[in-house]
Amino acid sequence: MKKAFKNILIIAELVIIVFLSVAVVFFYRKSNQAVQTSASVDTYNENISESNLEDIEDRVSENYYNLSGKKILLEDGTYGEIWIPVLESVPAFSKEIEQIKSRNGRKYYVENSDITSLLGVDVSVHQNEIDWAKVKESGIDFAMVRLGYRGYGTGEPGLDENYVQNITGAREAGLDAGVYFFSQAITAEEAVEEANLVIESLEGLDVNYPVVFDWEIISGDTARTDNVSVDILTDCCVAFCETIKSAGYTPMIYQNKRTSIFKLDLNRLNDYDFWLAEYNDEPSYYYDFDMWQYTSSGNVPGIEGNVDLNISFKDYAE
Repeated sequence: MKKAFKNILIIAELVIIVFLSVAVVFFYRKSNQAVQTSASVDTYNENISESNLEDIEDRVSENYYNLSGKKILLEDGTYGEIWIPVLESVPAFSKEIEQIKSRNGRKYYVENSDITSLLGVDVSVHQNEIDWAKVKESGIDFAMVRLGYRGYGTGEPGLDENYVQNITGAREAGLDAGVYFFSQAITAEEAVEEANLVIESLEGLDVNYPVVFDWEIISGDTARTDNVSVDILTDCCVAFCETIKSAGYTPMIYQNKRTSIFKLDLNRLNDYDFWLAEYNDEPSYYYDFDMWQYTSSGNVPGIEGNVDLNISFKDYAE
């Protein structure tokens, strides 16, 4: 019995010795492979840095600038940063961003130490009674007055209750004045109807700034314009502007950055001036624009509460 037990112990010791020997050989080989791999990687990286890295960087740069094209970058709730290729046939912003200056909440465009832009407000019946003399004294140069609107539910056009007194008051106080129509057109025919209403309503009034097509997406409610296509909306812009132009006025399109990029075929709208709505310290819109609505929370003596502030890079009264 004792002899048998002793033999078992001897066999167990031999098994352990064999196992440990195999383990040592295995780990030695793995370690050696790792060293060789590391050495190979180091040698490969050294070769890249010495001979190929500059060429790779050149290829990446060439690929970006020759194949990528210019990009418009936007933020999306799902994808984060997204990009859209630039439309080469649509002119880029023609001014220098760094020459847009701010002073006391107001924006100015400065060239050779001279302010070359004009400062304006846009108003409607929602601003109630306006003391236009005080507005003028505060340094405001022009006013864009809402003349009318189309209901986003009913589709019925109407006139702003204060448009006559606002145009007349602004002009008598020495401001230049233009008008805008809040559109909810869903066909080119409706856009022409809106333009004709504007022309008829301006008879006898002194307007020397643009007549603007202001089509907007309605958020927070169902609207008749919810499913208007890109082509139809662009048709509406052209129809309104051409009708206004035929009556001797300067047509203009008002739009914000995202709606402009996503809902308008800008290639078809190069003939018309553009009024950008973007509430930032400086505009990020890529394409050209002639007027910039930069805040909805401006304060101007003579106007109750907040009011939209704008700068115009062009003097339309000249």
